[in-house]
This record gives sequence, C-alpha cells and structure tokens, in this order.
Amino acid sequence: MSPQRPPSDWIVPPAPFAGQINLVAYDPTWPAQYEAVAARIRAAIGSTAVVLEHAGSTSVPGLAAKNQIDVVLGVPDSTDEPAYVPALEAAGFEFALREPEWFEHRLFRGTNPKTNLHVFSADCDEIGRMLLFRDWMRRRPADRELYEREKRRLARQSWATMQDYADAKTGIVREIVGRALAADATDVHGSDGGHHRP
Repeated sequence: MSPQRPPSDWIVPPAPFAGQINLVAYDPTWPAQYEAVAARIRAAIGSTAVVLEHAGSTSVPGLAAKNQIDVVLGVPDSTDEPAYVPALEAAGFEFALREPEWFEHRLFRGTNPKTNLHVFSADCDEIGRMLLFRDWMRRRPADRELYEREKRRLARQSWATMQDYADAKTGIVREIVGRALAADATDVHGSDGGHHRP
C-alpha cells in the first residue's frame, strides 16, 4: 500500500470524488485493451520498458473491477524521468504523481481506455508483489471470490476519495499476498514462468 501522499507529490491531482465505487463485471475485452496500451508504451519508449505487465483486478479473469486498466512498467531507473516521461507524455499519458517515498513510484493516466500506468525501477520489489498477487488470484478461485466479496462490500460504502477505498482494501490484499508468498517460498520451481518481460 502506498502511504499517505504529500500534496506536493501530485503533479495533476485526481478529480474530486465522493460516493460509492462503481464495480463492473469482468470484461473479456480487458486483456486486449491492455495489449493496445502496452503497444503504445513499447512504441514510445522501446527497450526502456524492461518490465511491462497487466496488473490489478482487470488482469484477473472473472474478477469484478473498476473499468480501468492498470499497467505496471519497470524502467532501468524510475528517478531518471527524462529517459521516459517526455516520450510517454507524447504518447498521450498524463504524468500525474511522483512518490519518492514509495519505491520511487510514478503514476501516469491514460484514456481510451482509461488507464493507470504505474512506473517503478525494474528491480523494485513492489513489482514482484503486484504480479505475485495477480498470478495467485488467477490460480486460486477461493481467494479471488474472497477478494471480490470484500471489494463489493467496500464499494457499497461512501468514500471521500478513491484512495480511501484503495486503502481500505489493504488488509485483505496483505492477507492474500501473505498466502501467495508462503506458497511461493515452498515452490522449488519458482513462480515466474516467463512473466515480467515486455
């Protein structure tokens, strides 16, 4: 979970929000939407995209989600903004947030489809956790259903900001990631399976 973000971190603050979260049923076009976004990123920054993956709930077949594609991008050094920021902006991604205090995370927003593009240095541990969570949810229907029930319960509440809703999911995410990490530690073959490559 990202810590409370200092106001100075926002380059383009999020739009005002108050109310319930709109979750939609899994859309089988989400993988193709991700591929279109990924193609734009590859065309913009080429080999600077060391890691490029579909993440978040839209990357898990069968899971309800906000209709927004989450992409995780690993670059050689996320603090070296001139190496990728201008090219991503030219490709239509809006540079919205800089978080030095949270793994030097950078956030870009995209449209058509609505996209959150999360940028980290390629060797950042957070990328591994995000993808481990995704892969575990794809393979474990019981945890996928547990997570969806909690998401739907929280979505029915009223929230002052979208970040408050995201923070409220931290407990269940940590619980599931803990199970995935424990299982991964006992898997002598590892859990990569060829993932994490652009």
